[in-house]
Amino acid sequence: MDAQEIHAIAEGIRSEVRKAVVGQDEVIELMLTSLLVGGHVLLEGVPGTAKTLITRASAGGLALQFGRIQFTPDLMPGDVLGTNLFNFQTNTFVLTKGPIFTQLLLADEINRTPPKTQAALLQAMNERAVTIDGKDYPLGDEFMVVATQNPIEQQGTYPLPEAQLDRFLFKIIIHHPSGMRNGRSCAGTATGPRLEDFDLRPVADPAKLAAVRETVSLVRLSDEIIDYIVDVNRSTREHSSLEVGASTRAANMLAASVRAYAMLQGRNFAIPDDVKALALPVLRHRLTLSPSAEIEGLTTDRIVREIIDQTPAPR
Repeated sequence: MDAQEIHAIAEGIRSEVRKAVVGQDEVIELMLTSLLVGGHVLLEGVPGTAKTLITRASAGGLALQFGRIQFTPDLMPGDVLGTNLFNFQTNTFVLTKGPIFTQLLLADEINRTPPKTQAALLQAMNERAVTIDGKDYPLGDEFMVVATQNPIEQQGTYPLPEAQLDRFLFKIIIHHPSGMRNGRSCAGTATGPRLEDFDLRPVADPAKLAAVRETVSLVRLSDEIIDYIVDVNRSTREHSSLEVGASTRAANMLAASVRAYAMLQGRNFAIPDDVKALALPVLRHRLTLSPSAEIEGLTTDRIVREIIDQTPAPR
């Protein structure tokens, strides 16, 4: 499968998702990139910014099995993974699978559930498998988590630990569309749009997605691009305003997403602008501000942009 064929598939998925979602082209592009890499995504935005709709539309465009978990304070790990129940007719234990057994999982308001339940996703996100009563159950290579959280209502929430944040490929900030785009989105019903109303048609299936991912993984990054990624990653660990910089996993994920992003633009090679476009969503959730930086009101977004501006890019 060549770059142009992948670009055509991506354009078809974009068109299908845009039937349901208005004015979120940048978010759609990042979602597509994550799908081509197989990385997990953390979506942050106020209620009503189409986080769920974007996820469901993306799953529909690729004919992926979609599952959703509404995280609440009383949710238990067994409610996510499933449990073995005793069958009195056969005198055996039978696994009742939880909602995690799907291909594209929407973890809605993931920060509303306690750490014990959040941790139930850790193995699945890292190994694409879960362990129940000592037995491993594979989830498949297509398994992907899209988690959401609300940035404005923090009472009664449980912030994700750094180890779990590091497993997300992107943290995407979703804003309201503006101007005419916002006007177009107001043409729906009072209860909000339903995905069934948009007649979305799958552009590719999981088998073709696997072929696309294989092709993307073969995209060669030049030594100059690799050095640039390493320099940006190292600069986060040397910045005076950061207590904790980006991990080695962050550099690997940035490199992988750059390959996919280049393919989405119709190229089989990466350029420095690809790194610049993806550095912020890849790094923003992996950095910890120093106490003095927090007092000054600095943000990780501002520091990442500063690092990108100050790190010499290859020509």
